[in-house]
Amino acid sequence: MDEHSALDVIAVRAIETQDRARAVWSDAERRWASRAAAEVVGEKAAADAFVAQRAALVVERLDERNRALLAAARGMHWQAWQGWLFVFVAFVLGFMIDRMASSNRVDLLAPPVLALLVWNLAVYLALLISPFFRAGKPAAPGLLRKLALRLLGLVPWRGALRPVAQSADANVDVTFASNAMIVKAWLALSMPLHAARIGRILHAAAAALALGVIIGLYARGLALEFRATWESTFLDAQAVHALLAVILAPGAWLTGIALPDAAHVQSIQAPASENAAVWLHLLAASVLLIVLLPRIALASRAGYREWQLARQFPLALDEPYFQHLLRGFRGGPVRVRVVPFSYTIPEAAQTGLESIVARAFGGSAALVIEPPLHWDDDAGALQRIAASGQGPIIALFNLTATPEEEVHGPLVEAFKTYFHAGHALIAVVDASGFLARWPDEKSRQAQRRKAWDELLAVHRLPVVHANLAAPDLPEIDATIDAAFASQQKETTVNS
Repeated sequence: MDEHSALDVIAVRAIETQDRARAVWSDAERRWASRAAAEVVGEKAAADAFVAQRAALVVERLDERNRALLAAARGMHWQAWQGWLFVFVAFVLGFMIDRMASSNRVDLLAPPVLALLVWNLAVYLALLISPFFRAGKPAAPGLLRKLALRLLGLVPWRGALRPVAQSADANVDVTFASNAMIVKAWLALSMPLHAARIGRILHAAAAALALGVIIGLYARGLALEFRATWESTFLDAQAVHALLAVILAPGAWLTGIALPDAAHVQSIQAPASENAAVWLHLLAASVLLIVLLPRIALASRAGYREWQLARQFPLALDEPYFQHLLRGFRGGPVRVRVVPFSYTIPEAAQTGLESIVARAFGGSAALVIEPPLHWDDDAGALQRIAASGQGPIIALFNLTATPEEEVHGPLVEAFKTYFHAGHALIAVVDASGFLARWPDEKSRQAQRRKAWDELLAVHRLPVVHANLAAPDLPEIDATIDAAFASQQKETTVNS
């Protein structure tokens, strides 16, 4: 996806993550966005195309409803004119920089043009040696780049988002939290792009400054006579000649103009002077070779890197939020099967399961509750369930039962054996029956949960604890996402 699509995705992720109560963006609207995006891109589209299209639909809908929600995202969109304005200002500064003095006196040791040459040589040296000092670590933005980031609006000033968030009519906390998350996440993810962009702008500005200097020199040299001279407290003519021979060597090579010898340099020591045409030719040619051409090359290199990152923004989709979105898209409507162990699910718990499945797998997910398994059942029951289709599997246990390795251990291993491919397998331990019988036994409940955690951890099966009669949907949703993410990571490592 491109840069702007990635920013929309980051913005939508922030809103949907912060709005746990679904006060701003309901479950029904989230399901609509996923369904509509899937219809637009088609079932064979890449995952990033689906995520980008879904984000575009959400941004369009939310922006009509509450513009404060996406204030940060709008502010972070790159505006190309900002960079060009920076370059234009540099050109104007370069055009004006050679106004040495009202007397048109060119001091060969102290003109701004000479400082420009020395500064650029120092920059090139820093670029060459900086990789050796970083020792493989990513480079932090320097002072000039940080200032450019702020000037170009890429980094909001401290506290700038709070008035925007407080201007919303409702859901102030969600608005402010999501905007703050957008800024933090986007700056972290887009730093390589910003580094390339600011590098391109700074190099282009340096080239524009050099071009302005060259044009300014000759434009005013046509109408005015510049007089070249020099003076120094510490340097004699030999030292001045040696210094100028180094600085102006590129200009002498390009123009073929020989640098005046030390005797000539001594002859124009203040208060003496001469027509500065030769020196201006040498200065202009040196600026061309030392500043203009190298900076154009560096700007082109940074611009190409910027173009690559802006066109194919590196946004990883392996975190739980994106995997949640992609579960329904990749396989169509999800068929989630629940396999209880020695447990007949009460009606209230079944309703809770339906809510959990709709929240975690999408409103189009189908819930199938298989007949309960018992400790004396043979492997044929699990084989038949495994053979009946693919999709997520929930092994459902009851917290009222005491976990026993000799009873539950073989069952868990059998689950992992028969549902090893094409299925996402997690365990859910229902606390509703336990809470109904012992509502005040907090310590006993904690001990029982710990026992289940320990047994299932031995068999490397992710577990989710839930009171199915009154499920905490946001917490369970996050836990299921984390469980599937850890399971996917383990599968990737093992493969």
